[in-house]
Amino acid sequence: MKLDDFPKAETKAALEEGLRFAPRFGPDGLVTCVATDAETGDVLMVAHMNAESLARTIETGEAWYWSRSRGELWHKGATSGQIQTVLEMRVDCDQDAVWIKVRVAGDGGCCHTGRRSCFYRGVDLSGGDAAATLAFLGPP
Repeated sequence: MKLDDFPKAETKAALEEGLRFAPRFGPDGLVTCVATDAETGDVLMVAHMNAESLARTIETGEAWYWSRSRGELWHKGATSGQIQTVLEMRVDCDQDAVWIKVRVAGDGGCCHTGRRSCFYRGVDLSGGDAAATLAFLGPP
């Protein structure tokens, strides 16, 4: 599937208020995708989708991404067993970001570090310093 296979919104009103799914891929051909746990609401990961991975996600009901570091299509969980079954998909107001609510198979993890979520560190905001320190949150 190519970028042109997805419809384009004719107007800003159609993009923001219409009922046609018309994802706006960036100049790199990608759209940002946020994956959250469908049951708890926890943010699991942020990844990117190209037209093919977005189409495969819709067609299969399982999360597919585009790996920017490897330059290839990536079926989440194909090697780890952490398949993400998509229970709901939403698009933001200007259709340049996708939010999927997933159920994770296998050990329920999501991060390549072995953690459940890729968001396992917090930023110390108390000092107002751009070079803030990080703190680990929750179990490893």
